[in-house]
Amino acid sequence: MRAQQKHEHVAATHLRRLEQVEVFNPRLRFCRPVRHRKVWVTESLFPGYLFARFNWKDSLCKVQYAPGVQSVVHFGVGWPTVPNGVIEDIRAAIGPAEMREISDDLNPGDEVQIIGKLFQGLNVVVTQVMPGRKRVAVLLHFLGRQTTVEIGTHALIKRVVRH
Repeated sequence: MRAQQKHEHVAATHLRRLEQVEVFNPRLRFCRPVRHRKVWVTESLFPGYLFARFNWKDSLCKVQYAPGVQSVVHFGVGWPTVPNGVIEDIRAAIGPAEMREISDDLNPGDEVQIIGKLFQGLNVVVTQVMPGRKRVAVLLHFLGRQTTVEIGTHALIKRVVRH
């Protein structure tokens, strides 16, 4: 199912109200840098899409005109299906709440980005965690040299690697 951009959750809410329509809207929750600070955001695992199981002969009109729905995916006169095993694998990875939170905890070896004013935007690697002081040591490549620097965890954010 194709949802209106950034409205997957709206479409899922309205579709769940329809009888005989099963909806699956897997989402991720993670920190994103915004103006020198961290903000928790929730995004769809498949931006612009969600999964719905229904009898298309009985429910197609109700489903395709539900608020937040852009269209029901089809190829000509064919309606694609996703195998149950694939959906169950995604459900198992995401969890029963249809949301997977990506932890912001830092560990040695994590790739992070500096979001504080000094060195903003630089990507560094955590070498040591000092939880009591809410600081970490990072390996910084700057001016052709490697230097270990201590930085407060409030000024770092894990890099989200998308493939």
